[in-house]
Amino acid sequence: MVVVSYQTRELILTALATLRTACPAEPYEVIVVDNASTDGSAAAVAAAVPEARVVRLARNVGFGRAVNVGASRARGDWLLLLNPDTEPVGNLIGELLAFTRARPGHGIYVGRTLGPDGSDDGHSVFGPPSLWTLTCFATGLSKVFPRSRLFNREALPWLDRSAPVRVPAASGCLLLVRRSLFAQLDGFTPDYFMYCEDLDLCLRATAIGARPVLVPAARVLHVGGAASTSAGKRVMLLRGQVTFLRLRWSPTRAALGRTLMAVGIAARATAARLTGRAGYWREVWRQRRTWLAGWPPAAGLPPVEVTEPVPPGPRGTPDTDG
Repeated sequence: MVVVSYQTRELILTALATLRTACPAEPYEVIVVDNASTDGSAAAVAAAVPEARVVRLARNVGFGRAVNVGASRARGDWLLLLNPDTEPVGNLIGELLAFTRARPGHGIYVGRTLGPDGSDDGHSVFGPPSLWTLTCFATGLSKVFPRSRLFNREALPWLDRSAPVRVPAASGCLLLVRRSLFAQLDGFTPDYFMYCEDLDLCLRATAIGARPVLVPAARVLHVGGAASTSAGKRVMLLRGQVTFLRLRWSPTRAALGRTLMAVGIAARATAARLTGRAGYWREVWRQRRTWLAGWPPAAGLPPVEVTEPVPPGPRGTPDTDG
């Protein structure tokens, strides 16, 4: 299991303690990659969960690159990605592994993320963007008709999440992926700092034969937004979406997609000004130059640096795989 932590000390301690209680009989390793937190997250995890392998990074490199660091140190056949702001509901690991044995071959398995009231929050699975979905966003049709199969395709509002079903893409908040498949894909694309790296991974995996599937019985309570303000989270999400367009669409199509995104944000900012509600959209619009640029290309990023050696493995042999 790989958990990426950034300024989530109390949340990650709760998540790991709850996981231990919920899955007492399931064997699993815990790899925590700390993105240069200043709240003592890494030390607290090392003290509370001594069997965990804590990897401290010199700087915050984002979600995907941090997961890649943790995955390179994993030993099992499966990688379970779990957000630190989650709490398992029931035997999470047992449910996932039982499903892989009953229905092998999918390569990627995703659970359900629940809101405070215990209902599915609808965010664990989703569809890819298209010019049509971005047009619906720009015109507000996806907002006016949130349950529509035609106008809100990315959210998959019609999907029955109470039964196993194949899905186009899945959130990295709760994701089980065969380690060999993750390695074959070279992990998460490093251009993404946060958001849309999971979409990118699922689509690349599907292209080589994987079949992402929803496991209804695998559930977590998701606090959500632990490290982001409302406007800040949306700006990062938009940067991830723009990066996806840059990497996976043609230049002409990507430019049109960015224009549709800008129209949609401008409309929401205008509505916020007129109504006095949802003021974060005005801040998102003010930061349009930032998110329209996407995340910086990976080629210009500094290398990931680990600030101290990885703890020894279970047999006392230091891990030297990177």
